[in-house]
Amino acid sequence: MVYEHIPGIGIGPLPVLLIAVLIVIPFWQLFAKAGYSGWLSFLMLVPLVNVLALNVLAFSDWPALRNKPPAPTPPEAGTSAALDARSKPATSISRAANQAVLRSLPFDEREDFENARRGLIAQPDTLTVRDAKGKVVWDLEQFKTFIRLDQPAPDSVNPSLWRHAQLNMFHGLFRVTDRIYQVRGYDLSNITFVEGDSGWIVFDPLISTETAKAAFALVTEHLGARPIVAVVYSHSHIDHFGGVGGLVDEADVKAGKVRILAPENFLEHAIRENVIAGNAMARRSTFMYGSFLPRSPQGAVNAGLGQAVSTGTMTLIAPTETIAKTGKEIMIDGVRMVFQLTPDTEAPVEMNTYFPQLKAMWMADNTTNTLHNLYALRGAPVRDPVKWSNFINETIDLYGKEIEVKFQGHHWPLWGNADIIDYLKKQRDLYKYIHDQSVRLMNEGLTAAEIAEVLDVPRELALVWANRGYYGTLKHNARAVYQFYMGWYDGNPANLDPLPPEAAAKKYVAYMGGAQTILAGARRDFVQGEYRWVGEVLKQLVFAEPHNRDAKYLLADALEQLGYQAESGSWRSEYLQAAHELRTGTSRVGADQARASLVKAMSPEQLFDVLAVQLNAERAAGKKLTLVVDFTDLKQQYALTIENGVLHYAQTSSEQADAKLTLAKTTLDRIQLGQTSDARAFLSGEMRVDGRRGAFREFFDLFDREPRRFNVVTP
Repeated sequence: MVYEHIPGIGIGPLPVLLIAVLIVIPFWQLFAKAGYSGWLSFLMLVPLVNVLALNVLAFSDWPALRNKPPAPTPPEAGTSAALDARSKPATSISRAANQAVLRSLPFDEREDFENARRGLIAQPDTLTVRDAKGKVVWDLEQFKTFIRLDQPAPDSVNPSLWRHAQLNMFHGLFRVTDRIYQVRGYDLSNITFVEGDSGWIVFDPLISTETAKAAFALVTEHLGARPIVAVVYSHSHIDHFGGVGGLVDEADVKAGKVRILAPENFLEHAIRENVIAGNAMARRSTFMYGSFLPRSPQGAVNAGLGQAVSTGTMTLIAPTETIAKTGKEIMIDGVRMVFQLTPDTEAPVEMNTYFPQLKAMWMADNTTNTLHNLYALRGAPVRDPVKWSNFINETIDLYGKEIEVKFQGHHWPLWGNADIIDYLKKQRDLYKYIHDQSVRLMNEGLTAAEIAEVLDVPRELALVWANRGYYGTLKHNARAVYQFYMGWYDGNPANLDPLPPEAAAKKYVAYMGGAQTILAGARRDFVQGEYRWVGEVLKQLVFAEPHNRDAKYLLADALEQLGYQAESGSWRSEYLQAAHELRTGTSRVGADQARASLVKAMSPEQLFDVLAVQLNAERAAGKKLTLVVDFTDLKQQYALTIENGVLHYAQTSSEQADAKLTLAKTTLDRIQLGQTSDARAFLSGEMRVDGRRGAFREFFDLFDREPRRFNVVTP
């Protein structure tokens, strides 16, 4: 390799050293003839040697001598891009694909823009939210630098997604209708304030305490100081409850000053998703939301449900009352609310709310201004599209004649009964259509991948902006329907017990003629725009040879172009986050900020369920241990037994226990969260062990601590 910064000259390290020696020797001889000793001659040559050494460093490409790599002209994507870890511009093929989108959709329709700005009361000059230590947890300003209403979509962004991002940039405090206000653009989700006779009823307090607190400050500044008298969680996803600690004090909730309402079984599902499967889901979420991508035309643009996800302190205060049936009516602070339960739709537990005094319908996340997920890319149970469609239809039947405004946990509202009913019907029919036609094709023998490739929706549904796939997509929702009925197996016995990815990848590479043959073919296909196929082929090479930079960088180039073409914010993030990690390594995974408040809200049974999935079966093999846990603050005892590599528990004592652990549940919470250790708890007297003390240590040594990071696009 040669240094290319000097026009017309390429100088390597050995020629430079040879030149240096040829220059130094005559000077040394000259000084010697003048009568200087050898050492004195050497000292007199030091300045010259220094100058020559600097030239070696400057003009050679010797890695051992240089601290920074050369800066060659960026190679064209897909050709010699193997040693360039930077992002690439959109190719001519991606530009053409995005231009085709401009011709296929009704971009001249402006009703959404009118609705998104309607009712604006106040908008901050800048919107950057920091935590107590000054760390930025939400920053809309980064998006403002490049997303503007008067600018067309960049070549690297699907125009439909660009339009959606523009709409999501309308932020601030909005009046929805009498008594109902929303703060939008302060997080992935909206926070809604319903004005009671004396205080506020808050619906879905965002993800982070900091963003919720900032939103409440905006409301107080412009609408006056009023206490919060109630909080309603519409469902069990963290973007609809995580910020509650920024609005109300848990002590006030326990004292009965603030009511918290949620659908039945809310706590169970909130914990199951965010703690039991929390580590894997958090890691996958970094892909789904592009957590580590720059906010730029070649990075994160929009997350589908909102611009991005806040990264502040997440909290959970347990509900004080739950809603168990549709039609339940509650009056809080002069506001009548009628609840409609919609389980197994967008979330395992969810509910809509109708305000009969205001003719306003809160749809939670059951309808938003995008096609939602039947399967979330971060990982989640597959959702039932038939129930989802039926519950939207039930909304129409129960409340449709009266509704004058519809609003929800993301995006902007809709006004006017006729438009609302038309909207609800088209959302209803979209989920039903995806279900029915996917099942029809499944029954004709098509697999999930084949269904996703051929399924389309009729124009009367496809041309509705609110039905476009900015979050969920037609393709992965069709796959979800197949999974809902048929599971992961496609019926082909060759797929019944496949080799794991790394082992299979090495076989693929060998069969295909080795790395260089694969790379040569992949480069040709990249130039032809066959990015999906390049991704399919190079994932094998990357898993077979994880240190092959040529393979990783070319795979990154292909995934990047797929991201530039994606209409879905989630798909764009998935592709670009993968490209980022292929080029720079596995992203760090931040601390699980939701975990602390969720652990505190758990019942002992839920805490033991979490412990059960941390049991290392290999270490537990052949072990049989019983530990009694006596919670002094709850006045409850549990017997925990490990046998056959499984943890069981029961609310009872045991005469055959190997040891007995006595402590408060709050102490165990702190140990589980790493806020203290069992040793410190012993020394402080917070915890006591009776019986065989060695059994206590043996018991807890069988459990793993969850790793915070793991690879996704590399082995």
